[in-house]
Amino acid sequence: MKPRIPRIGVRALILHENRLLIVNAWPGGRPVLWCAPGGGVHAGASLPENLAREVHEETGIAITVGAPALVNEFHDPDSGFHQIEIFFRAQLAGPIPAHWTDPEGIVTHRRFVTRDELARLPHKPDSLAPAAWGDAGALSYDPLERILR
Repeated sequence: MKPRIPRIGVRALILHENRLLIVNAWPGGRPVLWCAPGGGVHAGASLPENLAREVHEETGIAITVGAPALVNEFHDPDSGFHQIEIFFRAQLAGPIPAHWTDPEGIVTHRRFVTRDELARLPHKPDSLAPAAWGDAGALSYDPLERILR
């Protein structure tokens, strides 16, 4: 498969009461794979503006975007899909809504998890926990990962 131009994405590392907000990564929750909320960027808006929009669309949550914490890159050699993601630390800027709907229908589940719970769930990127909980060397580059199938 011929490689395509990489897509740029942004994701939020939102810790609340030492729990990380994660969402399902594929429409309908299949396959089961968890990630930080976020998505693709639109031209003409800053990365933080794109991230606040994406998180609100996917979760109904308003956030304040902080500093970058991780640059991650992944690809699917079968389809040629390639994405570069910038993860930012973020804080809740309002209440957590009881109900929400992703207008694109991709995110159908969201939850806050402890680090131990995250370790038992299939998630990407592999460096999500160290980045979220600020392990030594928190700002890092996670090299090209293959998408799970």
